[in-house]
Amino acid sequence: MLIRARDVEKRYGRAWALRAVSFEVDEGGCLLVTGPNGSGKTTLLRLVCGLAAPTGGVLEVGVDRAGLGFVGHEPLVYRDLTALENLELYGRLYRVPERRERTGMLLERFGLWDARNQRVSGYSRGMTQRLALCRALLHDPQLVVLDEPYTALDDEGAGVLDRELEMLAEERTLVVSTHDAGRIDALADTRLALA
Repeated sequence: MLIRARDVEKRYGRAWALRAVSFEVDEGGCLLVTGPNGSGKTTLLRLVCGLAAPTGGVLEVGVDRAGLGFVGHEPLVYRDLTALENLELYGRLYRVPERRERTGMLLERFGLWDARNQRVSGYSRGMTQRLALCRALLHDPQLVVLDEPYTALDDEGAGVLDRELEMLAEERTLVVSTHDAGRIDALADTRLALA
């Protein structure tokens, strides 16, 4: 079991973001989290990543921060740097072996190779989302956590992400929240609908 949650709760002041959420995800599994805006999807993913602590319950995640790739609502890339410079920086931080080869491969797969030397400030929102996905996958994480990963992607970008998730599902553990559950449903072996 890579992730185990028992009655996990999160409260901000008097407001409840999550109440009594329980689930398990096996290593190599895929958890699909769905629900309307305000249901706690983002809060739950932040808890799984260790970016927040539960108010109640027990949450066990069997991977350290270095083994986790995360894409949230913010792309977490530097707008004044190019795509290459961003991935070089993150590659050094994560001590990625052969980072230049890995960077090139990811930029090619996500359709950003021709824009690799442009500053991210000149990217569209969809291109920035693609770069955020490259950043999250650069260090070949064991656990990939994606919060609304299809945000701002055009049809081509969404297709690229579909193919990437299919490949990742064969060898990595995935936790994905999305309003477009049909894109992920075939990959998911665990589903969690938040109200």
